[in-house]
Amino acid sequence: MGIKFKEMTTVFIGLGSNIGNRMHYLHLAREGLSNIFNAKHTSSIIESAPLYVTDQPAFLNQVISGETSLSITDLFNYITQLQKEIGRTLTYKNGPREIDIDILYYGNTIMDTPDITVPHPRINERLFVLEPICEIAPDWLCPITKKTMRELLLIHSS
Repeated sequence: MGIKFKEMTTVFIGLGSNIGNRMHYLHLAREGLSNIFNAKHTSSIIESAPLYVTDQPAFLNQVISGETSLSITDLFNYITQLQKEIGRTLTYKNGPREIDIDILYYGNTIMDTPDITVPHPRINERLFVLEPICEIAPDWLCPITKKTMRELLLIHSS
């Protein structure tokens, strides 16, 4: 796979794990991302109840922000491969997982393809994403809503 490099782009990545050694899986994800991602900020790790499919263990969640020179497609492909290497096994949609790595924001890019949707389409309904983003970048502006993370969290909390 030929990886195409370009100028640096600010990226927010969400990490989640709810089976096995959750802390270890988050660590492996951060370590694997460090090969292609210059992390600038790392949120606290929070525990959250599962959404959508609630009959499963609680998640540990974290958001990291930083820069990458990978294109959005190459970043997505790298993350997909990293999840497999860490040991993610497919169960069912919104089911338990060793690791989940999501591109939340890729600069101000808005993209909706069968494989990649950025910004992540459900950020606004997920406290486990909004709270960690607010911890590290409360003034980040969503390119779709034109609201800051702080404003989105306030709306969600209302």
